[in-house]
Amino acid sequence: MLPEKDCSKAMRSIKDALEAVEGKWKLLILYALCSGPKRFRELSREVTGITDKTLSKELKVLQENKLIKREVNDSFSQTIEYSMTEHGMSLRNVLFELWNWGLAHRKEVIGR
Repeated sequence: MLPEKDCSKAMRSIKDALEAVEGKWKLLILYALCSGPKRFRELSREVTGITDKTLSKELKVLQENKLIKREVNDSFSQTIEYSMTEHGMSLRNVLFELWNWGLAHRKEVIGR
């Protein structure tokens, strides 16, 4: 049973959630960051097929939605790392369930 009895209120919450992670890349970027902080090049390699321009744009949107943070480390050579915020980490179970459902879906549709 769904928690909201009023369908329009439930849809508003679902719409808000979908807008925060909409598109082809955001959930994949978040999944890549689940294992820990990464630099731009690491993300670019892990999220196969994304262009640098798109990755940059998506990282900014994820920051605006407070799902990730950007940290500048002033060491010998300045480095920038991206990591999940506590709010972003609240999506870990959702990401795991999507991964799990994707495995089952692939078996159902493709048969492997």
